Amino acid sequence: MRRIISISLLSVGHACVDVYQGAVASLVPFFVAERAYSYAAVSGMVLAASLLSSVVQPVFGVLTDRWAMPWLLPVSTALGGVGIALSGVSGSYGLLLLFVAISGVGVAAYHPESARIARIAGRGSHSAMGWFSTGGNIGFALAPLMVGAVVGVGGLRLTPLLVLPALAGSLLCLPVLRALGQRQAAGNSVAPPGEDDWGSFMKLSLAVACRSIVFVGLSAFISLYATQRMGGNATAGTVALFVLFLGGAVGSVLGATLAGRWGRVTVAHRAYLASIGSVAGVVFVPGPTMYLFVALTSVGLYVPFSLQVTLGQDYLPSRVGTASGITLGLAVSVGGLISPAIGTLADATSLRTALAPLILMPSVCWLLFRALPEPPAPHHGTPPASQTDDTDAPPSPAQQPDVLRNTGTSPPSGLGVRATSEPGDT
Repeated sequence: MRRIISISLLSVGHACVDVYQGAVASLVPFFVAERAYSYAAVSGMVLAASLLSSVVQPVFGVLTDRWAMPWLLPVSTALGGVGIALSGVSGSYGLLLLFVAISGVGVAAYHPESARIARIAGRGSHSAMGWFSTGGNIGFALAPLMVGAVVGVGGLRLTPLLVLPALAGSLLCLPVLRALGQRQAAGNSVAPPGEDDWGSFMKLSLAVACRSIVFVGLSAFISLYATQRMGGNATAGTVALFVLFLGGAVGSVLGATLAGRWGRVTVAHRAYLASIGSVAGVVFVPGPTMYLFVALTSVGLYVPFSLQVTLGQDYLPSRVGTASGITLGLAVSVGGLISPAIGTLADATSLRTALAPLILMPSVCWLLFRALPEPPAPHHGTPPASQTDDTDAPPSPAQQPDVLRNTGTSPPSGLGVRATSEPGDT
């Protein structure tokens, strides 16, 4: 029960952070309407949120491999919210980019450490990681509703109200950190980590980047594209963005469930194959049927999402923070680096023409996953009978990393992911 509560709180806290990643795309139509920004200008917002994040995220991953930094969770959550809250208070485009970049740094700092702690709290279960990832996807899905309810009613001057989820998320993570800090008091030793497979991790990282390009590209422009396709109806754009983000929550849970039956690599491989056709449908199928393809695209791109996180952690068992920073955080931010190119092409031609190349990205992911092995399940020690109760008993030595004091090798080895689900994973 204690594990379920911890994962639930972390999942809700993850939603409170990732709502700000979704908020950037959700704010795009309002900046176009109020300030007459071009496609290239609004894509610069996405770039600002992504550029520093793409650089900072792996750095924080390396740092959390050396030292546990649980304080990053409340601090980075607050930083992500403050940046978005300030984005609409000034008419300066330069300040807008600065505030969005600040939010991106906060989100980047959150993901490596939160993934490490989620792996500890879930004791290596990829089902638990799936639920943790689902929280972030729900945050994405709620972003257009939150921005629409606030900015759609009172305009960009009300963006300071958007800081409220960050305040809630900062408070929610505190009891989890306290509970894990108490658990580490046992001071049990941990077996050495397994061998890192950098070749497989690099292929996985390239797939993660390609997935990011198609998802961020669609999230940045799907609202404007749906508005065009539906005769200028702004509500159509909000609905399309909501469907794109909501399908992610379904996809993450579905992926974790299917992986227990067929394995993570196989499930991700098939999901990317299905995504090729669904992305093409979003770009070319006319009328309200587009919403169906938006939903299928979202599910198809998010089925592999949490699986890629645990695969990366298993490919680099001695560098869980680095693996998490790339597969969980960089998976979202790196796509923003391509958004200005999409916006510039859309200004020169049409939005449909600019979005069409995104169809190639799931194809590349599919090819890369064909070359990836399913990593073996790391060895776990069998806990004594007194530690089999999941409620109050501390975990076994093989499940007991140091949360607040990291030696650099203890967390990865104690938090291996099972290749198949086991009773009690969820």
